[in-house]
Amino acid sequence: MRASRKSTTQRWKIGAIVLVVALGSYVGYTSLAHHNVDASTDAKADTGPAQDTVTITDQQAKHVSVVPARMHDFDSRRDAVGYIDFNQDRLTQVFSPYQGRVRQVLAKTGDNVAKGQLLFTVDSPDLVQAESTLIATAATRALTSKTLDRARKMLEIQASAQKDVDQASSDQQSAEAGYKAARDALRIFGKSDVEMDHIAASRKIDGELHIVSPYAGLVTARNVAPGVLVQPGNAPAPFTVADVSTLWMIANVAETDVALLQTGQQVSVTVDALPGRKLQGVVGTIGSAIDPSTHHIAVRSEIRDPHHELRPQMLASFQIRTGEPTHSVAVPVDAVVREGDGTMTVFTTQDGRHFMRRPIKLGQQQDGLNQILEGLSANERVAGDGALFLSNALALQSK
Repeated sequence: MRASRKSTTQRWKIGAIVLVVALGSYVGYTSLAHHNVDASTDAKADTGPAQDTVTITDQQAKHVSVVPARMHDFDSRRDAVGYIDFNQDRLTQVFSPYQGRVRQVLAKTGDNVAKGQLLFTVDSPDLVQAESTLIATAATRALTSKTLDRARKMLEIQASAQKDVDQASSDQQSAEAGYKAARDALRIFGKSDVEMDHIAASRKIDGELHIVSPYAGLVTARNVAPGVLVQPGNAPAPFTVADVSTLWMIANVAETDVALLQTGQQVSVTVDALPGRKLQGVVGTIGSAIDPSTHHIAVRSEIRDPHHELRPQMLASFQIRTGEPTHSVAVPVDAVVREGDGTMTVFTTQDGRHFMRRPIKLGQQQDGLNQILEGLSANERVAGDGALFLSNALALQSK
């Protein structure tokens, strides 16, 4: 009986030992498996590339330039496009002041004319009438003057009464006024005092009206020929003359920049016809209304052109200085990449092999440089040429 109990007790002990060993083996196995999984995951994390980092080979590095970010003065300015135009204050349509038929045309389009130079002549009935009036009033004036002298002499010898002298004096004053009015009328036709004296003395009528240039300039249009009937103000004008020593520069500025504009601001202008040249001026006039179709406003400046190098209607590029320069971090234009989501980025590096993408905030673009407002400091090294390649490589790497 005792032997049976002892045997049973031993079997229980052996079973418990086996159970403990088996449980320990299971726990050890699961712990080891979990450790292996963690180690594998860590290994993948260590060997996998970071999301915004790209590494290139020595061969690829030959095609990626590395430049330092540097400080640069960016002008506070607004860019615009526009054109060159005539100075409209010195552009005149030349009409005949009176109706008549053209006798001579003495200038053509493209001619440079002096102030007072004869452009064309007109046979004018009005001029004939004015000259006739001058001749008649001149004769009346001479006759009344002689009559007054004779009346005064007769009064001295008591051969006439005072009333005769008074009447003669009144007639002479009326004749003098008529003569003066006739000369004033001819002066409107452009006749000089010498010419009027000659007409009165010779008693010869010349109905040829002389139309001259109001100032020195360029004949920009001619719409007349001999024999054509012309009338005052009847378009088109026979001649158009422009003073091209000064021209207008018209910039079309976006309405969003209107608040920055002031008269007197410096303007720098370039035209394709004069490569490498910058024309300087100042804002003279800012338009009073926005163009409803383009939402731009016209900004006008004036420039001297003594050598006549510019031509109206030339296209021009404008830079209007709206404030003092800003000292900011700058990188070459090629160093900035616009990503697919619109983010502007640069690629920074320490060794020229490992590059990290970094988002930045852009400002102005001037002189081949981009202004960096946020995200980059001076002297940090960034990819210049080849930045786009790095962006593409990073996109492929992340797939």
